[in-house]
Amino acid sequence: MRIIGGQYRRRLLDFPDADGLRPTPDRVRETLFNWLGQDLPGWACLDLFTGSGALGFEAASRGAARVVMIERDAKAIRALEANRAMLGVNQLDILRVDALTWLANNRESFDLIFVDPPFDSGLAATVLPEMGAHLKPGGRVYIEQARPVVAPPGLVLQRSGRAGRSHFALLIKE
Repeated sequence: MRIIGGQYRRRLLDFPDADGLRPTPDRVRETLFNWLGQDLPGWACLDLFTGSGALGFEAASRGAARVVMIERDAKAIRALEANRAMLGVNQLDILRVDALTWLANNRESFDLIFVDPPFDSGLAATVLPEMGAHLKPGGRVYIEQARPVVAPPGLVLQRSGRAGRSHFALLIKE
């Protein structure tokens, strides 16, 4: 996987083969960051269900001040830590914890939250209604899932698209 923009542009990252682990494709990441305006100077980002780290590393590369990566798989954690060290990225917090447990026990708020759980898990729709409580005013949620995205109360669908079987959308806090 390669980072497509920002400070670490063109850098290649390694990630393990695992069931349900698939990085967000370059084309989809490019679309997302076009929607966001390319750079995220000073933003606080949360990458739930981090997996390969494609979204979180991309945010760090584009100037995010802080990126919290939530992942429970030990193999994925080791790869994330190795990639962080290889790039020399200091603004990444990598936490080995279940995303649902973390959400239930944390009240921190973010400018941008990435929700891209294992494909067909149904977890995206499960956590989406909770995202408003973890967003700053005007904050955004990016979501990828197997079905079209429907905005829950408190969030407004800003943009959406589809790539293969994946539906993706950017929502904004009302």
